Amino acid sequence: MINKKDKIFWKNKKVFLTGHTGFKGSWLCIMLNTLGANIYGYSLKPKKKSLYNLARIEKIVKKSFFNNINDKNKIKRAISQVNPDIIFHLAAQPLVLESYKDPINTYETNIIGTVNILESVREIKNSKVKSFLVITTDKVYDTKFKKKYKEDDKLGSGDPYSTSKSCCELICESYRKSFPKIKNILSTVRAGNVIGGGDYAENRLVPDILKATIKNRDVILRNPDHIRPWQHVFEPLYGYLVLSKKIYNLNLPDEFANWNFGPNMDSCKSVFFVASEFKKKLPINLKIINNKKKLKENSFLILNNKKSKTLLKWKPKWSLKYSINKIIEWNVKIKKNDVFKISKNQVKEYLNLRK
Repeated sequence: MINKKDKIFWKNKKVFLTGHTGFKGSWLCIMLNTLGANIYGYSLKPKKKSLYNLARIEKIVKKSFFNNINDKNKIKRAISQVNPDIIFHLAAQPLVLESYKDPINTYETNIIGTVNILESVREIKNSKVKSFLVITTDKVYDTKFKKKYKEDDKLGSGDPYSTSKSCCELICESYRKSFPKIKNILSTVRAGNVIGGGDYAENRLVPDILKATIKNRDVILRNPDHIRPWQHVFEPLYGYLVLSKKIYNLNLPDEFANWNFGPNMDSCKSVFFVASEFKKKLPINLKIINNKKKLKENSFLILNNKKSKTLLKWKPKWSLKYSINKIIEWNVKIKKNDVFKISKNQVKEYLNLRK
């Protein structure tokens, strides 16, 4: 059974979710709907092939505002109209390689977009918002040394995407220090590399593997030895819910300012390991390329999740191998079944572990 306290807390809560048409946003909509929340979304229109469209998520969203996060007047008007209890800010340009192609859009969306929603919440009179999470990334850390990165480690810059998210962290810190209205409701969250059914983004390992299976193509591994903190998308999403609930019920102490939601060490594996696990179950051929002109990406990235485990009593539930099995299962089942039903059943299975 799903945790009764979770269902009681989230029932009829007004939740404003930016980026709700994206991969993580769509799954968060399903999770919130399962717990009884009222969902209001702000995002660009979904891509034709997306989890949002396949699962008909528009049916569980009370109202969607399809606008650009860079339009401050529109985001402020939407938040004012909804007057939500809780905000999750996921809207972003989320891809490292895309950030090299279009750094201006990456910086505008990820930095100015975040400032726009912070300003909107700050300026709206009689705002009901009591919990506000800004989702950044595991790539905000200065990765000069191979280590497990904890929340108070130095932030760094590198590719435009990672730099933009590091800026978001600093901006949120500034707002907490500068504006009392924001201080007690705002946290940033940094998650490891998330995987799951319904991810159709370009230049991501799991979507590339699944596309290669359908089209009978080689899976090209750019950086097979790179280590990443792989985790099923449900893991950090539930962490966001736990943290948001905690903030809602408490004034925000300093230690609640930023959080890692990453897997345990046994799920921090190489790109080649993950691809090989899929190869055991799918008819794919792995091809490793050595491109000396390749764009720079961090070779080693592992998050320290001790703080979330200790203070939030959150911990990973699904192993990497089990997560891979659930992704394959989802992709097989949706061929003959209702996508929303299959997706919601997976969410329920996961939430049943969170007692």
